[in-house]
Amino acid sequence: MPELPEVETIARGLAPHLVGRRVAAVEVRERRLRERVEAGFAAALTGRCITALARAGKTLVASLDDGRSWLVHLGMTGRLTLHDGPTAPRPHDHVQVVFDDGRRLVYNDVRRFGRLLIVAPEALAAAVGCGLEPLGPEARPDVLAGRARRRRLSIKAFLMDQRLVLGIGNIYASEILFHAGVRPRRQAGSLTRGEWGRIVAGIRAVLEDAIACGGSSISDYRDGFERFGSYQLRHRVYDRAGDPCLACGARIRSAVIAGRSSYYCPACQR
Repeated sequence: MPELPEVETIARGLAPHLVGRRVAAVEVRERRLRERVEAGFAAALTGRCITALARAGKTLVASLDDGRSWLVHLGMTGRLTLHDGPTAPRPHDHVQVVFDDGRRLVYNDVRRFGRLLIVAPEALAAAVGCGLEPLGPEARPDVLAGRARRRRLSIKAFLMDQRLVLGIGNIYASEILFHAGVRPRRQAGSLTRGEWGRIVAGIRAVLEDAIACGGSSISDYRDGFERFGSYQLRHRVYDRAGDPCLACGARIRSAVIAGRSSYYCPACQR
């Protein structure tokens, strides 16, 4: 699933091409996504001008000139690709948005777990999630520790819970905890002030590095111009079970935590 770095890469790449453009037409070829595309979606978007394009958690947020927002969540396998002109429909091209300059933004999703919707300003926060932005100023050790207090869940599950922290999924939770030297099974409520400090530093270092690399292309992810990310070449633990740790040489281990495969170094992480 595209996580924060992938969605941020798409937002930064598409923004210069879409902000200020007006939607000329919308074609919905398949409504059966994770949440059904509403019957009024095309009419609500047609004629609107995009005034800003940004990311909130794992969601792309296109601000519209009527005050509403067009939200795109890519789910597991969703892609948004900008084309210079008409293209032949490909399998799983579910929605096409045509702009006033003739370019077309196509939403493709093999597994159809994504979401496309238009929301009013008062519904935006609930639609994108109530967790804190991990790269925002509120992501401080004391704030995270406060959210973890009296919670009986692992630090891995804590980082992946979108009600607590937005945008972090399985890949980057594993990489952040390696950077911080904290094992993924540790209870979030038991971590020390120093460990929370290392986790916050790890969040910023890992996510910013991944964004600079254009995200991680492991299976389906491409950016808005069908380019691959390269951060998968810098993974220290994710999907490396049995391989030597790049820091100490110990064998990377895996465990199922919160229903997901987790990876860690038994020597570097305590």
